[in-house]
Amino acid sequence: MTVAGLDLKVVGADGNEVPHDGKSVGEIYIRGPWITSSYHNDPRTEECFVDGYWKSGDAATMDEHGYIKVTDRFKDIIKSGGEWISSIDLENAIVAHKDVVEAAVIGLPHPKWQERPMALVVLREEAKARTSKDEIIGFLKERFAKWQLPDEILFVDEISKTSVGKLDKKNLRDKYEDFYAKA
Repeated sequence: MTVAGLDLKVVGADGNEVPHDGKSVGEIYIRGPWITSSYHNDPRTEECFVDGYWKSGDAATMDEHGYIKVTDRFKDIIKSGGEWISSIDLENAIVAHKDVVEAAVIGLPHPKWQERPMALVVLREEAKARTSKDEIIGFLKERFAKWQLPDEILFVDEISKTSVGKLDKKNLRDKYEDFYAKA
């Protein structure tokens, strides 16, 4: 598909374009005059480019009309028991709760399931005494299957950010990497 001079496609793990059904997930590949074809003297070139396409790292679907929906970053998708769980979908659902200011969901190593989700949640000041983990889980149960729900919800005062203000999920994964080790 070509948009504004860019050639876009969504490619599955097998290297082929995913069906344009709005459900099959793959990685966005982009090629065009404004996209570099390599990184100068950088070993990442081999893993970041395929046949002149830049691999974005974004997990997405494409529907029958060519609309692309980004579902997550591949590095942030939680792989649990052979299934994928979108950290973004869980975060968006959690922040829809009336008592939540901010949330980050990360996948942490788990001895049985490969990874399991953990949510870090910042509550509104007036809600800290009344809002529980069970309430947040109950709120999520309306939108997600049981296996997609976070195993743990930690209430925190703040969530670490990168220098540009994004959730610093790498730092969070490093900080809590052993949390489920004894599960």
